[in-house]
Amino acid sequence: MARRSAQSHRAAERVRRLVIGPLLAALLALPGSGALAQAQEVVDPAATTEAPAVEETLSPPLKQDPYYTAWLETAQRAENAIDANRASNAALEELRAQLVAYRQTFLESRDRNSSRIETLKSQLSALGAAPAEGTEEPADIAALRDRLNAQMRELTVPAVVAQEAYSRADGLIAELDRIVRERQARQLLSRGQTPLNPAGWTAALRDLTVLLRDVRNETVSSWRAARDLNRLRDNAPLILLFTIGGLILLVRGRAWAERAGGYLRGFGGRGTGVWSFIVSLGRIGLPLIGLFLITRAVNASEAVGLRGTLFMNVLPVWGTIILGFLWLGDRLYSKRDQDAQIPLPAAARSAARRGLLYVALLLVFYRAIGLVETVQTISEASRAVLVFPIIVAASVVLLRLRRVTLIEDTGGETIPAGLRRMAPALRALSLVVAAVTPLLAAAGYQTLAEAIIFPAIMTLALLGAVLVLQRFIGDLYVWLSNAGEGAGDSIVPALAGFALVVLSLPALALIWGARVADLTELWARFLAGFNIGDTNISPTDFLTFAVIFGIGYAGTRALQSALSSSLLPRTGLDAGGQNAVVSGIGYLGILLSALVAITTAGIDLSSLAIVAGALSVGIGFGLQNIVSNFVSGIILLIERPISEGDWIEVNGQMGYVRDISVRSTRIETFDRTDVIVPNADLVSGLVTNYTRGNTVGRVIVPVGVAYGTDTRLVETLLREIANAHPMVLANPTPNVVFQGFGADSLDFEIRAILRDVNWVLSVKSDMNHEIAKRFAEAGIEIPFAQRDIWLRNPEALRPAEKGPAEEEGGDEATEPKRADGNV
Repeated sequence: MARRSAQSHRAAERVRRLVIGPLLAALLALPGSGALAQAQEVVDPAATTEAPAVEETLSPPLKQDPYYTAWLETAQRAENAIDANRASNAALEELRAQLVAYRQTFLESRDRNSSRIETLKSQLSALGAAPAEGTEEPADIAALRDRLNAQMRELTVPAVVAQEAYSRADGLIAELDRIVRERQARQLLSRGQTPLNPAGWTAALRDLTVLLRDVRNETVSSWRAARDLNRLRDNAPLILLFTIGGLILLVRGRAWAERAGGYLRGFGGRGTGVWSFIVSLGRIGLPLIGLFLITRAVNASEAVGLRGTLFMNVLPVWGTIILGFLWLGDRLYSKRDQDAQIPLPAAARSAARRGLLYVALLLVFYRAIGLVETVQTISEASRAVLVFPIIVAASVVLLRLRRVTLIEDTGGETIPAGLRRMAPALRALSLVVAAVTPLLAAAGYQTLAEAIIFPAIMTLALLGAVLVLQRFIGDLYVWLSNAGEGAGDSIVPALAGFALVVLSLPALALIWGARVADLTELWARFLAGFNIGDTNISPTDFLTFAVIFGIGYAGTRALQSALSSSLLPRTGLDAGGQNAVVSGIGYLGILLSALVAITTAGIDLSSLAIVAGALSVGIGFGLQNIVSNFVSGIILLIERPISEGDWIEVNGQMGYVRDISVRSTRIETFDRTDVIVPNADLVSGLVTNYTRGNTVGRVIVPVGVAYGTDTRLVETLLREIANAHPMVLANPTPNVVFQGFGADSLDFEIRAILRDVNWVLSVKSDMNHEIAKRFAEAGIEIPFAQRDIWLRNPEALRPAEKGPAEEEGGDEATEPKRADGNV
């Protein structure tokens, strides 16, 4: 398959040389064709020494473009390397880096004149279609059309060249990545020397002996040279200063950090863990600086050889590993209960800290073996023997940590919820890794074992660092916000944890063997965006859209606030009109902000017209109620049949309008409950508005009096009561109506117009109290219902006829008798 791919690339190259080359040469012969070359820098001439045959295939205009010529030579070398598949990974990576640089340049050149091209297209569109063959158009229009077409060709040529080169570079980069990944996979699954072979032990001992002897000889030679040439004396002050400073920081650095922490806690934040975190950084930072100073002192003395210098240069890195794991253990399993990230018994926390220290030492030993391979060639068998004990020891330490550390869920409430959910998976994976990797290494698959055990350990360390940083952000938020004890459970620490997990993904990929080039390639793909039709949408477009829309949205809200608080209250508009204006401004501002953001970001929505047309059919059927309510909301805001604060009755629900939104209206009933009414019901249904336009309304107070009462007296008293109430309008005058003769009473009604109908219940209550008082003073009776019962067939209630046995004195014995002898 790889052979077929190489053949297809060679065929495509021949087509490019024989067909596309002359075509581009003809286009580049137009005025301004050197814009692409002038805009780019010329590559290093050393990179263009190969593949002279490429220049022979170029037409004269392309030969004048040194950047494009250099690009073709680099592309040819890449294709030759892919076909041969013999170059080292380092050479392929270097070649890939050159291709990435070219690809980025072509990507930027591709869209450089896009806005100008769009302008020319609109100008040509304004001229209309070109005349048909055999017809002529006015000379000035024809000249203008030719000039615009020439400018269009002049601007599109660099874009065409850049697009073709970008596609070629992208394909070559993908093939190089494929070759490197296949090599890595083969190396990972290859079987090497087993460390259990005794012959390898002898080779490893011999290689170590040679290394130590060479380092000793180089150090002795360098020491003598530095002493003989007086370099030690010349650099003595600097060496002494660095050595003393480094030793002081190594010995006293942790104590000074603790003292600084006590001083910092005076600024506040006790109990939040902020200063404890900062002090923990100082406990590892100061000794690390001391270690770096000592390294500088040794290098300044020039008393060690080349190999010794290499070891001294990586000493700060090894110190960072050891101190970093010590810091992680101190934060996760602190000696102080309140600072411990994971609550465990004191003995378990101490064992966990020791286990992390052992892990750090094993990682340092593993890196030391890699450095040994750099400074001196050792056999494969020697390396297998040297690395195997480290793998076994790492598996043992991982098993110990599995029993006593974060994977063991103690059931405490303070254990993070995410950690409790991951505990079973971490427990199982750690057991598998610890059990399998020594077996793989013993069987000869040492590369695979190394690619599992050490990344697994580093993954657990990265997880612990994320937990520590998340807790620190939560403590910092609690301290800065002066919030209470429960503020740490807010959304801010949760969002911070999510962000930390996302940011740790690249580091996790690198831990498990991903190349930096893989991550940069993903980032380049992300920045390149994706195509929707003929429109390319990139993250830059999204960012531009978000910024412009955010500015427009904030401006709209600010304008709404200014209108509702300053301008509209000074006008004659009522509250409902003011709300309608503010809501309309909000909807219009959001719509304009979205349109301006889309236009500024360069997102062409014309390609989505067909999709939008198809979706509109589904919207029409599936969302017709929502659309109906939306349109009804717009009608309510424009016509304003109801406004906020109105007292209305709809669908049997009565209350005050509190909010009118696009989809629904919220009504607060007299029971202080909210009723959400769809806007379509308010537009198409029957709605009673008691306060539309004004608050004047009528109150009706019914009352009944006993038969025989002077009706004129009753009418006079009721009219006096109505006129005396302050909420009743004098014009029109209140009216008293004699309704008729009821079943139990003579029925009257007070009908009066109130200044504010919202007080109708209070007015009715006041009038009823006054009626009861005045009627009692006048001796007028307010009757209550009375009923006379007439039985239609009373004989049905009599007892049944008695038998013969009961006729002989039975009645006399059982029924009482009146004085006259009758029953």
